[in-house]
Amino acid sequence: LSDRFFPYTAIQTDAVLSLDEHTSLSTSEVDFAFVVWRSFPERIVGFPTRSHFWDAEQRRWGYTSKWTNELSIVLTAAAFYHRYYHSLFTEYLPAGLRELVDGLAACEDILMNVLVAAVTKLPPIKVTQRKQHKETVPQQVKGTAGAAGSRRFTQRQDCLNQLADWFGYMPLVSSQLRLDPVLFKDQVSVLRKKYPRLEKP
Repeated sequence: LSDRFFPYTAIQTDAVLSLDEHTSLSTSEVDFAFVVWRSFPERIVGFPTRSHFWDAEQRRWGYTSKWTNELSIVLTAAAFYHRYYHSLFTEYLPAGLRELVDGLAACEDILMNVLVAAVTKLPPIKVTQRKQHKETVPQQVKGTAGAAGSRRFTQRQDCLNQLADWFGYMPLVSSQLRLDPVLFKDQVSVLRKKYPRLEKP
C-alpha cells in the first residue's frame, strides 16, 4: 500500500493529485483544489477529512469520520500534495514503520498526514466538495458491509495510536479551516461563478 507514495521518476510536476478508484470529482473541484494548493504547497489540500481526539476514558487516541468543524486528516483518496513528500515517505521514514502500515492496511494515508504534520507543524486544508449522492446498502449485504466497515475503522484507530507511539507524540494538528470559492452558495447566478459545477447536485 505504501508504494503509492514512492517517488516515481515519471512524476515531473511538483503537485501530485492522489485519487482512489472510487473517487468522483468534477473539473471545477479539481481546478479549485489546485488553486488552493498553489497557495499552500507545503500542506495536504483535499476533500474527504477525518479528525483525531484524545479519549480520556480509553486513555488512547480516537479517530472519527463524523462531520464536525474539526479536522486533522485529509484522506489521500482525493488530495493534492507536493511530490517532495514521496521522497520523505520512502527515504526518511524507517522501513519498519512502512511495514507496520502495510500490515495494518487502510493506514498509509494516515501516515502521510502524520509525516506532513510532523514536518510542517501545520494542519491540512479542506476545500469545497459538492454533495455526493450516497448509495444505500441493500438489506441483504448491510450486515457484511457494516462488519467490514467496523473492522476498517478499528484498524485505522489502531494505526493512529501505533503511529503516535512510534513518533513519541501526536504530530497531527487540528483545524477548523475550510476554503470555498468566492460567491460559493451566494445568491448569484451560477453562470457568473468561476466554479459553477461545485453547486450542482
